[in-house]
Amino acid sequence: MDESEASSLSGILLVTLCRLAELAIPSGEVSCTTSELAVRLNRSQQTASRHLIELERKGLIRRVGVAEHQSIRLTPQGVDLLKEMYFILKRVFERPQNEIYLEGALFTGLGEGSYYIGQEGYRKQVREKLGFDPYPGTLNIRLKPGYEDATAVLEGLSLLPIMGFRAEGRSFGPAKCARAVINDIVEAAIVLALRSHYGSDVVEIIAEENLRKRLRLREGDTVRVRVLT
Repeated sequence: MDESEASSLSGILLVTLCRLAELAIPSGEVSCTTSELAVRLNRSQQTASRHLIELERKGLIRRVGVAEHQSIRLTPQGVDLLKEMYFILKRVFERPQNEIYLEGALFTGLGEGSYYIGQEGYRKQVREKLGFDPYPGTLNIRLKPGYEDATAVLEGLSLLPIMGFRAEGRSFGPAKCARAVINDIVEAAIVLALRSHYGSDVVEIIAEENLRKRLRLREGDTVRVRVLT
């Protein structure tokens, strides 16, 4: 089964696969009749049979029948899928309390990031407070549903302040920033400007390098952000 087919597995089938893995402890297989299995899965016999057929079709389980009995084992593909789900849920429920997790879609901004981040008044503060000289530009993501309130949560925290200043005959506003890790690979920082052209569902990210090139990102790609508070 390829990756796209695995990702299309319905939630109810995934629950059945998880339950089969649990029932297979410690021998590695489930051996019973379809009726017995239906009871152990808390499903009707027809539903249990249908789920087994679909999971087998997708290559996630292997069945060997003897009369009315059958032995069921998860295939390596089935185990890999559950491992993938395990690590996702582990990140969700066991992440450190001093981290905030965000996800958003990459989009091209208004093109002003390079101008503002290029100002020495900002660059100097980033070097002093975050320890890197920022690439002249920002990576902009629009938060996915479920993460919309994250910026309000962040704004309520004691993040690192970026002071406003005057240069070139104009005023540059203050902001807050926090260290972050992008896609679990690149160290960076998020910047929350006091005045912004974007809505509260947009997060701007700075780093020492061009994040689009470093992570080979394209318009609309999902970007994962761990904010270290």
